Amino acid sequence: MVREIWKRVFTARYLKYWTLALVLSVAAVALAPYAAEAVRARHRTATPPMRHLPYPPLDWPIEIANSQYLPLSWSDVPGWSDDDQLAAYRTFRASCKPIAAKPDGAPEDKALGDSLRDPCREARAADLADSAAAKAFFERNFEPLKISKLGDADGFVTGYYEPVIEGSRTQNEVYNVPVYRRPSNLFVRGFKQDATSLPNKGPVYRKIGRRKLVPYYDRAEIEDGAIEGRGLEIAWLRNQTDLLFAQIQGSARISLDDGSTVRINYDAYNGHPYTPVGRILIERGIIPREQMSMQRIRDWMEQNPDGANELRRMNRSYIFFREVQLSEKDEAVGAQGIPLTPGRSIAVDKSLHVYGTPFFITGELPIESEKSKTAFHRLMIAQDTGSAIVGPARADLYFGAGQEAGKVSGRLKHSMQFVMLVPRSLDPVVRGRRMPLPDARPSEKIAKLFPQVLPKEAAKEPVKEQAKDQDPSGKVAAAAAAVKDQNPPAPTASPSPATTVAQNVAAPQPIPLPEARPRIESDRNIRRLRYGRRHRNHR
Repeated sequence: MVREIWKRVFTARYLKYWTLALVLSVAAVALAPYAAEAVRARHRTATPPMRHLPYPPLDWPIEIANSQYLPLSWSDVPGWSDDDQLAAYRTFRASCKPIAAKPDGAPEDKALGDSLRDPCREARAADLADSAAAKAFFERNFEPLKISKLGDADGFVTGYYEPVIEGSRTQNEVYNVPVYRRPSNLFVRGFKQDATSLPNKGPVYRKIGRRKLVPYYDRAEIEDGAIEGRGLEIAWLRNQTDLLFAQIQGSARISLDDGSTVRINYDAYNGHPYTPVGRILIERGIIPREQMSMQRIRDWMEQNPDGANELRRMNRSYIFFREVQLSEKDEAVGAQGIPLTPGRSIAVDKSLHVYGTPFFITGELPIESEKSKTAFHRLMIAQDTGSAIVGPARADLYFGAGQEAGKVSGRLKHSMQFVMLVPRSLDPVVRGRRMPLPDARPSEKIAKLFPQVLPKEAAKEPVKEQAKDQDPSGKVAAAAAAVKDQNPPAPTASPSPATTVAQNVAAPQPIPLPEARPRIESDRNIRRLRYGRRHRNHR
């Protein structure tokens, strides 16, 4: 009977709590959207959070890997006033067309980024006609910056040109060496197989089936007929030496036996590293370094056909061409997609530099003859690239087409000074105005609550007094004194200043832990315990 009464009491009591819980749950579900909106409103009106050190790293205005810089004034640039900047201005203005064609906000990971847009807008808006105005244009829009490889004082230049080669559209006994266009099974990761522009560095694969990728054929395999019979032939040449020189230069004019001309340009390569054949001849002692030139290489290959085959195949890189529709008066097209200007266009390392960047190059070059030292101080525009052009101060000077241009460019292998013209929008002073300022200093009240103790001030603190307070019985001090008597200190030399400072600084003292927090039961727990005891006593 007693148990039956208690069950009814418990059921009535807990039924009230269950009903209340159910009502609260329904209310919470109904009010949830309003609570979420209140939280969002509070976050919208809240003050922005304080930045904490360290601040996120800021990009430097100029950052080119493995290079060093020296800012100059225009009066410190040797030969600047002696050059004809009008020719360079016209070449730069031609480079501005593809620069302006790029969409705004296009990603650019080079040092100059898209900073050439501002000077290009001014150059395209005004068609200057005299050298003085062109000189003022560059001084107004650019800052001179001497640049070289890290550890080197100067840069290095070579020359290139557009060869004129005899050939035929059909294969015959005289013209038997094919000029290949890009094969359809050539594959580069990240690029479509029919992409108009492929990189001239990095791995290149041959696609077998739908998924399998293997390295593409090297020069020896292609010369032995690995891709023949696929309809890839643009034209046919007399010998492999003519083809090799066209591949080294990246373009050529093929004078056909019917009187017409075919213009070919670089399109892709097979992914194997480029090995200069001239370097091999120097290392073997066949041609002295001081006598090395493109003409000497050609003469040696013609006199040694068997050795030429071996030498050529040591350069495993192979270039594929595309036919371009240019007249005989038009110059070769560079990697930027515009015709080059003889004497003003250069090829640079495209992984470091932006096409259209002006470089003022100074030094002495053998322009007139192999032994001449012609003063060279000329503003050049970066419009092309090449697999052998590597480094921040490395350039290939374009001299035009034909045999004479080939003689001049073939004997260039010289150290020169490079001055890169940097747009004023990348001026460190201008960029510094946009740098974020540090957070405000803490208030005087906060500074007093958290004082900063310097080493000298810490040395003046009563260390012995602190030790005495932590060891009131003196047992620790007595034990330390006993150990010191048993082990007297060895004689030492006069302490160094660093040792003296280290001894004067107070050693860190252990911080006592707070006492254990007493366990205090809440009123609700006490009532629950009492109720449970009463319930057990009644059973």
